[in-house]
Amino acid sequence: MRFFNREKEIKEILSIIESEPQRINFIYGSINSGKTALINEIINNRLDKDKYVVFYFDLREIFISRYDDFIEVLFEEYEGDKNPTEIIKSLINELPSLYGIPIPKNTLNEIFKKKTTKNVFRYITKVLMDIKKEGKQPILIIDELQKIGDMKINGFLIYELFNYFVSLTKHKHLCHVFCLSSDSLFIERVYNEAMLKGRVDYILVDDFDKETAIKFIDFLSENILNKKLSDDEKELIYTHVGGKPVDIIYVIDKLRYKELKEILDYLLMDEQQKLKYFLEDVKEKDEELYKKVVETLKIFKENYEIDDITINKKIREFLVKRNILFLNPIEGTLKPQSFLVWNAIKKIIQ
Repeated sequence: MRFFNREKEIKEILSIIESEPQRINFIYGSINSGKTALINEIINNRLDKDKYVVFYFDLREIFISRYDDFIEVLFEEYEGDKNPTEIIKSLINELPSLYGIPIPKNTLNEIFKKKTTKNVFRYITKVLMDIKKEGKQPILIIDELQKIGDMKINGFLIYELFNYFVSLTKHKHLCHVFCLSSDSLFIERVYNEAMLKGRVDYILVDDFDKETAIKFIDFLSENILNKKLSDDEKELIYTHVGGKPVDIIYVIDKLRYKELKEILDYLLMDEQQKLKYFLEDVKEKDEELYKKVVETLKIFKENYEIDDITINKKIREFLVKRNILFLNPIEGTLKPQSFLVWNAIKKIIQ
């Protein structure tokens, strides 16, 4: 199935890639808004393999609790002493992106022994410089970067990593760096760090607006169901799941063998149960917190999006951490993580 929409975001990202590396680029948005799908579309279908070498690291694929786990994600070891650049040149003709920086096994063992980021970064820089000498532009993409946010290795690893990214982009202009995250508190933390002021750009990948969501419903129904849905059916889907791509896909796919009302009732009931059990847990642990959470959620019975400072910081962060609300720190707004969550709030909160 062909990729749908996101041409505005694609144009912006390609424009960044085609220029000299200057800043770290954060691609952010609520859960399941399509960030990974967007970046994979660019990697697989929009880049000239003769010009770019992409390293894509998906931190969601591995449990990261220690330094060695993080290093395993970054590198792809191989036997022998063949130059990593030669390994890359042979692989890039077959693959649109690489999922680890090639490294000789003995070199990786030495890095593991010393356990310092300095040795890791020095090796990566050498590989990137070799790629640059070959006339290609290296690109680093890290998905779900917040997973190492609290990991310590001679201080917080995340700060050392960002300092390194600044060196690669703003100072050396060596490599483009893209970081993807749906953790809006992590984004806020990065956004408010003075050391990154003027060194980071932000690209929002949001849920579709209503017009685009309706077009997406049409696109999917024609491709999956081989038919068009009525205006009433499309309106019903949107009022239940909004513009969340993954939810729209779920609904249309299920329509192959289920009735629309049954599908939407199930989704809403499931979200209501999740919210009900969440509130039950909060009440059991802290009655006072429960009252504040309920009062906060009441605000969303009449509003889908509000100013972030409308809500007490402690409660705001609590609800964001629990994926009830999504914080956009750049625009200073709060909204439910999805239309389904919003509809559940309106049903459950009295």
